[in-house]
Amino acid sequence: MGRGRAKAKQTKVARDLKYRTHETDFGKLAQELHGGESSNNDQPDSSNDEYDDWSDYAEPRRD
Repeated sequence: MGRGRAKAKQTKVARDLKYRTHETDFGKLAQELHGGESSNNDQPDSSNDEYDDWSDYAEPRRD
């Protein structure tokens, strides 16, 4: 009981995904799949390490 609405919603979403035409940016998709440089600024810069500011104060490692 109570599964009717959920199933109807899933069916609606599935039909929408199946029959709706999508504008796919294949260049962006290929870039994402191949690990290319992203043009988004959403990801933090990996060269900006939070510990770089404090590395001058650390004791040198002894190997």
